[in-house]
This record gives sequence, C-alpha cells and structure tokens, in this order.
Amino acid sequence: MSVSSSATVPPTRVTIPQHVVFRAFVEETVVLNLESGHYHGLNPTAGRMLELLGELGEVDAVAERIADETGMPAERVAEDLRGFCSSLAERGLIVVESAA
Repeated sequence: MSVSSSATVPPTRVTIPQHVVFRAFVEETVVLNLESGHYHGLNPTAGRMLELLGELGEVDAVAERIADETGMPAERVAEDLRGFCSSLAERGLIVVESAA
C-alpha cells in the first residue's frame, strides 16, 4: 500500500491527521488545518462524510452508511465520496491510502 494525497487511484482508507480539527454546526461543518491556518466550510452532507471518515476510516463503509442515511444510490455516493476525498487530500485535510 502507498500513501497518496492525489486521486490517481480510488482511495480505500483515509485518516484525519492530528493537525486537522473540525466542528459541526447546524448549517455547516468548519474544518481547520492547524499547519496552514486555513479554514474550510462544508455543507451538512460533506460534514457528515468527514465525520464518518474519521470514525470508520474505510471509504466503502462510509459510502454505504451515507447511502443508507440519505436514500441515495450507493454507486453515486461512492463516486461523490471519492471526489470529496481527493479534494480533502489536496488541502491536507486527510491522508489517503490507496491500493498499489
């Protein structure tokens, strides 16, 4: 397994680094990268995705849970989640472990 911050291969497992903190509010989740000092705002669905990524770590498990919670097709959620993971990784908000 290799650790990557790009989306060249679909992520399978992610971790939230210690330098990233987040807090959920009613209408958004605020994420702070303590290393860069940059704040990021996430809508409620993206905030829930980040929360579950932190809890479960497995992208497929998170996609399945979000699909169950929202009633969206699992394939669509998985595709959206992979794109979301790519975006978070580019900003240094998660570490993505991809299959080699």
